[in-house]
Amino acid sequence: MAALSRAFPHLRRLNCHSSSRIRISIDASSVASFLLLRRCRFRGEGGCWLVLFYRFVNMVVWSSLRLQPARLPALGASGCCYSGRRKRRHVAFASANLSGKDLSRESKVGTLLDSVKWDDKGLAVAIAQNVDTGAILMQGFVDRDALAETISSRKATFYSRSRSRLWTKGETSRNFINISDVFLDCDRDSIIYLGKPDGPTCHTGSETCYFSSIEDILEPSQVMRNELALSTLYSLESTISRRKAESAESQDGKPSWTKRLLLDNKLLCSKVREEADELCRTLEENEDKERTASEMADVLYHSMVLLAARGVKMEEVLEILRHRFSQSGIEEKKSRTKG
Repeated sequence: MAALSRAFPHLRRLNCHSSSRIRISIDASSVASFLLLRRCRFRGEGGCWLVLFYRFVNMVVWSSLRLQPARLPALGASGCCYSGRRKRRHVAFASANLSGKDLSRESKVGTLLDSVKWDDKGLAVAIAQNVDTGAILMQGFVDRDALAETISSRKATFYSRSRSRLWTKGETSRNFINISDVFLDCDRDSIIYLGKPDGPTCHTGSETCYFSSIEDILEPSQVMRNELALSTLYSLESTISRRKAESAESQDGKPSWTKRLLLDNKLLCSKVREEADELCRTLEENEDKERTASEMADVLYHSMVLLAARGVKMEEVLEILRHRFSQSGIEEKKSRTKG
């Protein structure tokens, strides 16, 4: 071990003052390479190759000793810490190349994990929510390691009670939930994963896992419907989408206003301009707030019909807004594609 410490200077950085014995496993081929390099004299072109190979082995061995820091509690003053739930034991080492800012974040993550009110099984409920639409995507359970992994990887990670292991949403389907932020409730016993899904969240192929309405179950209709739990805005978008699908078919009788707009681009554009002008007048003429809200509703509705006509989803618009809010106006304008 002393020889290895002299050959691999990184090992000397593992200054861990703990009474527990730390077993370090090193690949046999790495040890063999090390012994070979110790016997060789680095001369000529062959020597350069061996130097590079030595550095590569050095890097591999050191990398194999490092663990993801965010999956563990805060590092102690000695640079070493242990954590364990359900008889699991981990060890983490403070790397010499971590900045003070990184170590400070490590400490904060550990404090955060300690503050969560885990149940008697070390679990808490986590709900995944679409950052743009607000849709509730799914619910699962997380333990300390799952939450730490989510913070570190920015992928929604849960704890599987049936398989007794961590699992990342999308590890099989590739429909990951990319985390924008994580929220704790006021009691710190439930969690929201706020993120952007790469695709359908439910294993059935549905956008979310919530598509069974209690009203439909209690008062079943002749036609079985699987309607997602949608907010007002997205319920309107869904209705407009259905009207668009119906407008493609031959219909008897007088079409609805939405269908008329979808079938007449000139009429649709004139209404968007008209409603936008009326909205502006509520400001110019100092009309009451109710009038402003009413005109804004008209602008929103007609604009959403236009989006449907163009095949653009409201979620795409909100995603653009989210990205624009995350940077200054000057930076945002520079990032726009010039036509």
